[in-house]
Amino acid sequence: MKSLSIKFFSFLILLASGTLMAQDFQGRAHYMSKTTMDMSNFGGNQMSEQQKKMMAERMKSMLEKSYILSFNRTESIYKEVEKLEAPGAGGSGRMGGMMSSFTAGPQYKNVKEQQLIQDQEFFGKQFLIKDSIPQLEWKMENESKQIGQYLSFKATAIKKGDDLDFANMRRRNRDNDQRNEGNKSKDSTKSNTTTDELEVPKEIVITAWYTPQIPVNQGPGEYWGLPGLILEVNAGRTTILCTKIEINPSDKIDIKAPSKGKEVTKEEYEKIVKEKTEEMREMFGGRGRGRN
Repeated sequence: MKSLSIKFFSFLILLASGTLMAQDFQGRAHYMSKTTMDMSNFGGNQMSEQQKKMMAERMKSMLEKSYILSFNRTESIYKEVEKLEAPGAGGSGRMGGMMSSFTAGPQYKNVKEQQLIQDQEFFGKQFLIKDSIPQLEWKMENESKQIGQYLSFKATAIKKGDDLDFANMRRRNRDNDQRNEGNKSKDSTKSNTTTDELEVPKEIVITAWYTPQIPVNQGPGEYWGLPGLILEVNAGRTTILCTKIEINPSDKIDIKAPSKGKEVTKEEYEKIVKEKTEEMREMFGGRGRGRN
């Protein structure tokens, strides 16, 4: 009986999918993104609880964002929803200043042509990153759950750590540091973490939940390639969750790829960022060497 029910449900999904795919349909998916930060990576060990709370509040605008994914059968555009910042909000300290220098604009994906175009601002300069869509080897898991009115299925993948992924940075040899913590002195001048002591994990586990009820292989950000719209993603310290879906809205959706900025590949852009980051690191390091 259980097997028969699963087959019947699968038939209904295929029937609904066929109906949607027969139409020239469009849609919008609204997402909320939230990233948690380990404050100890950025000098948080030297802060009081009140200072940590104030820093977390100031960084909230960078760590909690809203996006809209507009899509059709082959294309999508992923844009951050602009919002007014509260007075005093924004980055805090060196890390906050660095993160606020990366302003991501609209991201365009064309799954038919395997093309990704990212509008990206970096330290006041506009770039247009053109490259192929990142490929993930998804593993279909035997789990499902309800997300709103949509039955969703679990898939997992492993992606390589990105040197520019500041959200997932951690202290080098963190396990060894914790193991030897009892043998270290409590000299605060030695426990302050610098960017030289941080690293991105070599691999990050991605968990996605997709629904075949919306048969497009699109998703938020760089994520795509599943037999249904991706409604939720967990990647390291970041969670992206779909909060609202509009199918065939009354106003026609216009999906256009970004076109302004200096054209570079992803590899070229990363090289530019690394060079600038190293320049800043040396500048800050030079200032710090004269201090006791």
